[in-house]
Amino acid sequence: MKKLMIFVGALTLTGSLFAQKPASDDARYSLEGLANLNTTDGMSFAAPSLRLRYFATDNIAARLQFGFGGDGSSVVNVPSSESYTYYENADGTGATGTVDIARSQWNLGLGAEYHLTGTDKMSPYFSAGISIGAGSYEESWANSDGEAYSAAITDASITGGFSSFGWGLGAGFDYYVADNLYMGLELNLTSTGINNDATHVMVMGNTAAHVPENSMTYTNIGAAHGSVRIGWRF
Repeated sequence: MKKLMIFVGALTLTGSLFAQKPASDDARYSLEGLANLNTTDGMSFAAPSLRLRYFATDNIAARLQFGFGGDGSSVVNVPSSESYTYYENADGTGATGTVDIARSQWNLGLGAEYHLTGTDKMSPYFSAGISIGAGSYEESWANSDGEAYSAAITDASITGGFSSFGWGLGAGFDYYVADNLYMGLELNLTSTGINNDATHVMVMGNTAAHVPENSMTYTNIGAAHGSVRIGWRF
């Protein structure tokens, strides 16, 4: 095992020593995965994204990006679905009630990059782009008030959603660690407007609460919103 690890390490180092960034004539496309980083409220990683790039020239590339997540913030540890069971008695016996939660979120980005000369291995660039997105939230109760068993509530639900539009300016780099294989980092200044749909709370077919449609806009200035990237150019 030790010899195998030494061999793999030597092979990786050798590839890095001889790796060079390809020209657009040789490889016009790249596909990469992004681990998104947000430091607005402390450092945290958000749900991953996929990005496809097309190099029209050595310096200019167009890009298409798709992201997804469990909720509107795309935080990884917020699940896309949850289920809870509540019991009539404190000892876990008797009749039961349930709460089921479903979340979804996606975003699509279009943009362009301008790559500087850089070095044989590194390709620094500036970027600009726009993005659209949407999400939904649904919560269903059966024999539950959302926190405990309730025989009086046989059916209830909460529904809501949102849509978004934003723009971003950024800077980053590709660093080729092997032929056509690169790693990189990108940091962005972004502004996003979110339109929240009306939220409805229905209990046994009747409206129990209603939160009207509302909107907000936030701009990340002074907080890094970026991504750690690994990709393949072909």
